[in-house]
Amino acid sequence: QVRLEESGGQTVEAGGSLRISCAASGRTYNRDAVAWFRQAPGKEREFVAAMRWNGDSTKYADSVKGRFSISKDNAKNTMYLQMNSLKREDTAVYYCASETVPVSISPYARRYNSWGQGTQVTVSS
Repeated sequence: QVRLEESGGQTVEAGGSLRISCAASGRTYNRDAVAWFRQAPGKEREFVAAMRWNGDSTKYADSVKGRFSISKDNAKNTMYLQMNSLKREDTAVYYCASETVPVSISPYARRYNSWGQGTQVTVSS
């Protein structure tokens, strides 16, 4: 069982930057995938980015390519999401999720079997 805890969410101005974190504990494997999803009020949860712990593959949603970057610190069992050039439409609760040793990284929430509680990111104009 993998436990995930997000942190770092806050209110930032449009055009600004923010890094949020996802700390993992419990049993993890190098080929596990960790993804970031987000959910805005009244909208469905959407995929943002994902990476394996061994770093051999990454995936980004088109809406964040070139602005967001996913990274990791294996020594700290922590995955990060660096968000630059933030827009009001990036406002959402951001969740991290883990899938155990997937064949390929998936953008579908149903594939992920462990979830954190979420962290609120608000972009103000």
